[in-house]
Amino acid sequence: MRLPVSTWPDIETWLTKSKTIIIPIGSMEQHGPNGFIGTDALCPEIIANHAESLAPDDILIGPTFNVGCAQHHLGFPGTITLRPSTMIAAMADWAESLMRHGFERIYWFNGHGGNISTIEAAFSEIHARRSFDPRGADNRPGVSLKRRDWWDFKEVMSLCNQLYPVGHGSHATASEVSVTYWAYPDRERQHTEMSPKIAPNGTISDAVKYRRDFPDGRIGSDPTQSNAADGEKIVAVAAKCLIEDAARFAA
Repeated sequence: MRLPVSTWPDIETWLTKSKTIIIPIGSMEQHGPNGFIGTDALCPEIIANHAESLAPDDILIGPTFNVGCAQHHLGFPGTITLRPSTMIAAMADWAESLMRHGFERIYWFNGHGGNISTIEAAFSEIHARRSFDPRGADNRPGVSLKRRDWWDFKEVMSLCNQLYPVGHGSHATASEVSVTYWAYPDRERQHTEMSPKIAPNGTISDAVKYRRDFPDGRIGSDPTQSNAADGEKIVAVAAKCLIEDAARFAA
Protein backbone atom coordinates (compact mmCIF):
# COMPACT_ATOMS: atom_id res chain seq x y z
CA MET A 1 0.00 0.00 0.00
CA ARG A 2 1.20 3.54 -0.76
CA LEU A 3 0.21 6.40 1.50
CA PRO A 4 -0.02 9.12 -1.20
CA VAL A 5 -2.73 7.18 -3.05
CA SER A 6 -4.55 5.97 0.07
CA THR A 7 -7.47 7.57 1.90
CA TRP A 8 -7.43 8.41 5.60
CA PRO A 9 -9.77 5.44 6.34
CA ASP A 10 -7.26 3.23 4.51
CA ILE A 11 -4.49 4.40 6.85
CA GLU A 12 -6.73 4.08 9.89
CA THR A 13 -7.38 0.46 8.92
CA TRP A 14 -3.67 -0.14 8.29
CA LEU A 15 -2.85 1.01 11.80
CA THR A 16 -5.08 -1.69 13.27
CA LYS A 17 -2.66 -4.32 11.91
CA SER A 18 0.69 -2.52 11.64
CA LYS A 19 2.50 0.46 13.15
CA THR A 20 5.24 0.50 10.49
CA ILE A 21 5.84 2.75 7.50
CA ILE A 22 8.69 2.90 4.97
CA ILE A 23 9.77 6.35 3.77
CA PRO A 24 12.07 6.61 0.76
CA ILE A 25 14.52 9.46 1.35
CA GLY A 26 17.04 10.87 -1.09
CA SER A 27 18.38 13.99 -2.74
CA MET A 28 17.91 16.29 -5.73
CA GLU A 29 21.41 16.69 -7.14
CA GLN A 30 23.39 16.38 -10.34
CA HIS A 31 24.50 12.91 -11.39
CA GLY A 32 26.92 13.60 -14.19
CA PRO A 33 26.10 14.18 -17.89
CA ASN A 34 23.74 11.21 -18.23
CA GLY A 35 22.29 10.67 -14.75
CA PHE A 36 19.00 12.19 -13.64
CA ILE A 37 19.13 15.02 -11.10
CA GLY A 38 16.60 13.09 -9.01
CA THR A 39 18.56 9.81 -9.06
CA ASP A 40 19.12 9.59 -5.30
CA ALA A 41 15.42 10.10 -4.58
CA LEU A 42 14.24 7.99 -7.51
CA CYS A 43 16.27 4.89 -6.64
CA PRO A 44 14.78 4.23 -3.17
CA GLU A 45 11.35 5.23 -4.47
CA ILE A 46 11.58 2.86 -7.45
CA ILE A 47 12.79 -0.01 -5.27
CA ALA A 48 10.20 0.63 -2.55
CA ASN A 49 7.34 0.83 -5.04
CA HIS A 50 8.48 -2.41 -6.66
CA ALA A 51 8.59 -4.04 -3.23
CA GLU A 52 5.05 -2.80 -2.62
CA SER A 53 3.91 -4.36 -5.89
CA LEU A 54 5.29 -7.72 -4.70
CA ALA A 55 3.84 -7.45 -1.18
CA PRO A 56 0.97 -4.94 -1.41
CA ASP A 57 -0.77 -5.99 1.82
CA ASP A 58 2.36 -6.29 3.94
CA ILE A 59 4.14 -2.93 3.57
CA LEU A 60 3.12 0.72 3.58
CA ILE A 61 5.22 3.14 1.52
CA GLY A 62 5.14 6.80 2.48
CA PRO A 63 5.81 9.81 0.26
CA THR A 64 9.40 10.30 -0.86
CA PHE A 65 11.47 12.81 1.12
CA ASN A 66 13.19 13.88 -2.08
CA VAL A 67 15.39 16.86 -1.19
CA GLY A 68 18.29 16.17 1.16
CA CYS A 69 21.76 17.52 1.98
CA ALA A 70 23.62 18.20 -1.26
CA GLN A 71 25.32 21.58 -0.83
CA HIS A 72 28.50 20.26 -2.46
CA HIS A 73 26.61 19.79 -5.75
CA LEU A 74 25.37 23.38 -5.98
CA GLY A 75 28.00 24.16 -8.64
CA PHE A 76 25.78 22.27 -11.11
CA PRO A 77 22.43 23.64 -12.38
CA GLY A 78 19.33 21.89 -11.07
CA THR A 79 20.66 20.81 -7.69
CA ILE A 80 18.36 21.65 -4.76
CA THR A 81 19.53 21.21 -1.19
CA LEU A 82 18.53 21.63 2.44
CA ARG A 83 20.81 22.76 5.21
CA PRO A 84 21.35 19.96 7.76
CA SER A 85 19.37 21.90 10.38
CA THR A 86 16.44 22.28 7.95
CA MET A 87 16.45 18.62 7.05
CA ILE A 88 16.55 17.58 10.72
CA ALA A 89 13.57 19.82 11.48
CA ALA A 90 11.61 18.52 8.50
CA MET A 91 12.30 14.88 9.33
CA ALA A 92 11.22 15.48 12.92
CA ASP A 93 7.97 17.05 11.71
CA TRP A 94 7.31 14.12 9.37
CA ALA A 95 7.99 11.63 12.15
CA GLU A 96 5.90 13.41 14.75
CA SER A 97 2.99 13.72 12.31
CA LEU A 98 3.06 9.95 11.82
CA MET A 99 3.55 9.28 15.53
CA ARG A 100 0.46 11.35 16.30
CA HIS A 101 -1.61 8.87 14.28
CA GLY A 102 -0.11 5.84 15.99
CA PHE A 103 2.90 4.88 13.91
CA GLU A 104 5.66 3.46 16.11
CA ARG A 105 8.21 2.19 13.58
CA ILE A 106 9.54 4.45 10.82
CA TYR A 107 11.96 2.91 8.31
CA TRP A 108 13.87 5.53 6.30
CA PHE A 109 15.02 3.95 3.02
CA ASN A 110 17.91 6.12 1.93
CA GLY A 111 19.38 6.79 -1.50
CA HIS A 112 22.05 9.42 -0.78
CA GLY A 113 25.30 8.93 1.11
CA GLY A 114 25.41 12.65 1.90
CA ASN A 115 22.23 12.25 3.96
CA ILE A 116 23.58 9.67 6.38
CA SER A 117 24.99 11.88 9.14
CA THR A 118 21.97 14.21 9.00
CA ILE A 119 19.48 11.35 9.15
CA GLU A 120 21.22 10.00 12.23
CA ALA A 121 21.22 13.48 13.79
CA ALA A 122 17.50 13.76 13.04
CA PHE A 123 16.93 10.48 14.89
CA SER A 124 18.71 11.98 17.91
CA GLU A 125 16.54 15.09 17.69
CA ILE A 126 13.33 13.05 17.50
CA HIS A 127 14.29 10.97 20.52
CA ALA A 128 15.43 14.07 22.44
CA ARG A 129 12.09 15.77 21.93
CA ARG A 130 10.39 12.82 23.55
CA SER A 131 12.92 12.72 26.39
CA PHE A 132 12.37 16.40 27.19
CA ASP A 133 8.58 16.16 26.92
CA PRO A 134 7.14 16.60 30.43
CA ARG A 135 4.65 13.84 29.65
CA GLY A 136 7.54 11.41 29.04
CA ALA A 137 6.96 9.52 32.27
CA ASP A 138 3.64 8.12 31.04
CA ASN A 139 3.15 4.86 29.20
CA ARG A 140 2.80 6.23 25.67
CA PRO A 141 4.49 3.97 23.12
CA GLY A 142 7.86 5.16 21.87
CA VAL A 143 9.13 5.24 18.31
CA SER A 144 11.71 3.03 16.61
CA LEU A 145 13.67 4.63 13.78
CA LYS A 146 15.85 2.90 11.21
CA ARG A 147 18.00 4.05 8.30
CA ARG A 148 18.88 1.62 5.54
CA ASP A 149 20.85 2.63 2.44
CA TRP A 150 19.48 0.73 -0.57
CA TRP A 151 22.93 -0.23 -1.89
CA ASP A 152 24.09 -1.52 1.50
CA PHE A 153 22.30 -4.88 1.37
CA LYS A 154 24.97 -7.56 0.95
CA GLU A 155 23.14 -9.15 -1.99
CA VAL A 156 22.77 -5.82 -3.76
CA MET A 157 26.41 -4.82 -3.36
CA SER A 158 27.52 -8.27 -4.51
CA LEU A 159 25.41 -7.96 -7.66
CA CYS A 160 26.67 -4.44 -8.39
CA ASN A 161 30.27 -5.56 -8.05
CA GLN A 162 29.57 -8.47 -10.36
CA LEU A 163 27.91 -6.27 -12.98
CA TYR A 164 30.49 -3.47 -12.77
CA PRO A 165 33.86 -4.83 -11.61
CA VAL A 166 35.58 -1.72 -13.02
CA GLY A 167 34.35 1.86 -12.92
CA HIS A 168 31.38 1.45 -10.58
CA GLY A 169 32.50 4.53 -8.63
CA SER A 170 30.97 6.40 -5.73
CA HIS A 171 28.85 9.11 -7.40
CA ALA A 172 26.82 8.86 -10.61
CA THR A 173 27.48 5.15 -10.29
CA ALA A 174 26.65 2.64 -12.99
CA SER A 175 24.20 0.84 -10.69
CA GLU A 176 22.09 3.82 -9.65
CA VAL A 177 21.87 5.12 -13.22
CA SER A 178 20.79 1.63 -14.35
CA VAL A 179 18.00 1.60 -11.75
CA THR A 180 16.60 4.86 -13.13
CA TYR A 181 16.92 3.63 -16.72
CA TRP A 182 14.83 0.59 -15.83
CA ALA A 183 12.08 2.81 -14.44
CA TYR A 184 12.34 5.36 -17.26
CA PRO A 185 13.46 3.33 -20.31
CA ASP A 186 12.62 6.10 -22.77
CA ARG A 187 15.35 8.21 -21.15
CA GLU A 188 18.16 5.67 -21.41
CA ARG A 189 21.37 7.38 -22.47
CA GLN A 190 23.93 4.64 -22.22
CA HIS A 191 25.84 5.86 -25.30
CA THR A 192 26.77 9.26 -23.84
CA GLU A 193 30.51 9.68 -24.31
CA MET A 194 32.59 10.83 -21.32
CA SER A 195 36.17 11.89 -20.89
CA PRO A 196 37.91 10.48 -19.01
CA LYS A 197 35.93 7.26 -19.29
CA ILE A 198 36.36 6.61 -15.56
CA ALA A 199 36.09 9.78 -13.50
CA PRO A 200 38.73 10.70 -10.90
CA ASN A 201 38.34 9.96 -7.21
CA GLY A 202 38.87 12.42 -4.38
CA THR A 203 37.42 14.13 -1.34
CA ILE A 204 34.53 16.57 -1.23
CA SER A 205 33.76 19.64 0.86
CA ASP A 206 32.13 22.70 -0.73
CA ALA A 207 30.50 23.33 -4.09
CA VAL A 208 33.36 25.36 -5.57
CA LYS A 209 35.95 22.69 -4.79
CA TYR A 210 33.65 19.94 -6.06
CA ARG A 211 33.09 21.60 -9.46
CA ARG A 212 36.83 22.23 -9.77
CA ASP A 213 37.89 18.66 -8.92
CA PHE A 214 35.03 16.81 -10.68
CA PRO A 215 34.09 19.04 -13.64
CA ASP A 216 31.43 16.75 -15.12
CA GLY A 217 30.02 15.74 -11.71
CA ARG A 218 31.08 12.08 -11.56
CA ILE A 219 33.34 10.55 -8.90
CA GLY A 220 35.24 7.39 -9.81
CA SER A 221 32.48 6.14 -12.08
CA ASP A 222 31.83 5.09 -15.66
CA PRO A 223 28.04 5.20 -16.04
CA THR A 224 28.25 4.53 -19.78
CA GLN A 225 28.00 0.91 -18.59
CA SER A 226 24.48 1.57 -17.27
CA ASN A 227 21.48 -0.07 -18.90
CA ALA A 228 17.86 -0.89 -18.11
CA ALA A 229 18.46 -4.66 -18.09
CA ASP A 230 20.97 -4.32 -15.27
CA GLY A 231 18.60 -1.97 -13.48
CA GLU A 232 15.87 -4.61 -13.56
CA LYS A 233 18.19 -7.13 -11.87
CA ILE A 234 19.27 -4.64 -9.21
CA VAL A 235 15.72 -3.54 -8.41
CA ALA A 236 14.52 -7.15 -8.09
CA VAL A 237 17.26 -8.03 -5.58
CA ALA A 238 16.95 -4.76 -3.65
CA ALA A 239 13.14 -5.04 -3.40
CA LYS A 240 13.42 -8.58 -2.05
CA CYS A 241 15.97 -7.42 0.55
CA LEU A 242 13.78 -4.47 1.53
CA ILE A 243 10.72 -6.67 2.09
CA GLU A 244 12.71 -9.03 4.31
CA ASP A 245 14.46 -6.26 6.25
CA ALA A 246 11.28 -4.26 6.77
CA ALA A 247 9.50 -7.38 8.05
CA ARG A 248 12.22 -7.91 10.64
CA PHE A 249 11.98 -4.26 11.67
CA ALA A 250 8.19 -4.41 11.93
CA ALA A 251 8.40 -7.51 14.11
